[in-house]
Amino acid sequence: MQLLSVHRVTSRSAALAVLFAAVLCGLGSVVSASEEDKGFEPIFDGESLKDWDGNETFWRVEDGAITGQTTPENPTKGNTFIIWRGGDVGDFELKLEYRIVAGNSGIQYRSFEVPGKEWVVGGYQADFEAGDTYSGILYGEGFRGILANRGQKTELVRDADGKFQVKVVGSVGNSREIQEKIRKEDWNKYHVIAKGFHFTHLINGVKTAECTDNDERERRAKGIIALQLHAGPPMKVQFRNIRLKRPDGDAAKDTAANSRRAEASAAEPKKIALIAGKPSHGYGAHEHRAGCLLLAKALNESGLPVRAEVYTGGWPEDPSVLEDAATIVIYADGGGGHPFNAHIDELNRLMQKGIGLVAIHYAVEVPKGRSGDAFLGWTGGYFEANWSVNPHWTAAYKRLPQHPIANGVRPFSIHDEWYYHMRFREDLEGVTPILTDLPPANTLVKPDGSLARPDGGHSNNPHVRQAVLEERQPQHMAWARERPDGGRGFGFTGGHVHWNWGNDQFRKLVLNAIVWTAGGDVPKNGVPSKPLSVEDLMANQDYPPPENFNPARIQEMLDQWNRSESRELEHTGDSPEVVRKNLESGKAVLVDVRSQEERDEGCLKESIHLPITRLEDDEFDRSNVLEIVPRDKIVYTHCRAGGRALRAGKILEELGYDVRPLKPGYEELRESGLEKAEE
Repeated sequence: MQLLSVHRVTSRSAALAVLFAAVLCGLGSVVSASEEDKGFEPIFDGESLKDWDGNETFWRVEDGAITGQTTPENPTKGNTFIIWRGGDVGDFELKLEYRIVAGNSGIQYRSFEVPGKEWVVGGYQADFEAGDTYSGILYGEGFRGILANRGQKTELVRDADGKFQVKVVGSVGNSREIQEKIRKEDWNKYHVIAKGFHFTHLINGVKTAECTDNDERERRAKGIIALQLHAGPPMKVQFRNIRLKRPDGDAAKDTAANSRRAEASAAEPKKIALIAGKPSHGYGAHEHRAGCLLLAKALNESGLPVRAEVYTGGWPEDPSVLEDAATIVIYADGGGGHPFNAHIDELNRLMQKGIGLVAIHYAVEVPKGRSGDAFLGWTGGYFEANWSVNPHWTAAYKRLPQHPIANGVRPFSIHDEWYYHMRFREDLEGVTPILTDLPPANTLVKPDGSLARPDGGHSNNPHVRQAVLEERQPQHMAWARERPDGGRGFGFTGGHVHWNWGNDQFRKLVLNAIVWTAGGDVPKNGVPSKPLSVEDLMANQDYPPPENFNPARIQEMLDQWNRSESRELEHTGDSPEVVRKNLESGKAVLVDVRSQEERDEGCLKESIHLPITRLEDDEFDRSNVLEIVPRDKIVYTHCRAGGRALRAGKILEELGYDVRPLKPGYEELRESGLEKAEE
């Protein structure tokens, strides 16, 4: 109608002609818009939070938009997110409209949920804010920081030392001019494009940032979509008209169907692919094939929903056998001949799917650089030549951490080629030490101070001498990592001596780790397995036994391990003075196993109450103890006369604690100097 009035049309035919032209123009714009949105499907229905998962304290639907809000009375302690539960996305385009009043927000993509924290997300973020600086940038939420400022075209890389770098390689526009196109406290259109490892952000049709992620250690090929509500001053953010386009046009898989597929997948046994390296050191050492077969047999007979398969000779001839694995176990010679060196890209793709990885003994060693960086990402650490060392020594693992891998594992001591001074992620970020001990000085120097072995790639170096001899830093011989992609990794430096698989604790720890990296639930008493005989250990070895081989000696060693594990627990020989010092220094905790009635009459200061009646109750889930009693400390148990302290100590020892039952009762401990708790 405005067009007609502008041209002052008076004739009916002219008016119809102009009207027809106007309709055609309108149709043209409709067709254009339709073409532009072809393949996009809505992932928000405009009415409910169906398929979205967030803290209802902060998220709601208001005026047809997903709305997140904090107030002075209802702040969030940390950044919180609402997560789209339609599945992971890889390559995609996302379009939405947003409005923000105060604060900062963002659109997470190819992201991950932070383990152990509800509605906390990390990964790539298309940032925006109420201010004038950050809208349109690419930010790594808990994931390397700012990856491209507004107006920048960047490339993400690692330098020769493995340090992360953001390289500015070009420009997509002037930041100030881009900001002028963004409407304050009004609706804006955000467009995110992820293709391969190239990411593009646009706001209101204006390109704001562009980035190529060539950081093979950290980059992500797929992940979740989420929306952010930022911690800090009160704010309000809204999102509407949220649409997703995938290469196959299937932008929004039905959530119920996804759940059904996930349930079906969960019902299927988790496949564990064990890769055994080629024959190596000789009889009884580096028995990759025999070791993998022993572990696979134990897993397949454990009663757990797992299916273990062994592939011998190194990298599988048909690598497609790894595609459906929940975790990959590599037990092979490493270094420059590591089977994985030539397959980093293939493995990166598998790891980004969330597949786990276990590296045993020599398989933890890879060359510094591309392979080393990959292992830092996959498992959190590796053996680095001229930094790590490989002596044979007896390690004593007296205390184990509160971790599923340590479930049911008792403290143990065993001789092996325990590599140590591993190269870990900086500040052990995301890494949990599992087996820790301070190696003896004789692994590095002789009594006269001369080197036990000369400096070399594996034997000795100034770095390790400083750490162990001067700074006396305990070393980690096994460790676990939970990766941002949801996958899990485990490194274990033992395994040179084949007979050590006959040690129940040694074997259980590795079986637990395999199940854990496969995403399985480790039983509270650990993965069960039958004791191994000499005949079991002799089977499937790559070499025939030498003429002087004495199986009776091996059997005696197995019997000794079994005797030590079945020994009766005794009262500790620690004096009251030692007990008091250990408690005061924080090296130990005191567990009172008496009844509540006895405790009500008086108890010792800072003692933990864990009645023996509860520990011995068949209905009590003993894994709950792990939440009450720290497993990285000495545990002194006490009662009235010492008897119940022994019974409780036996149970706690089975859970992996370093337990020292006290014979003195409550009254005697008070008289020895331990303080009574205030009423």
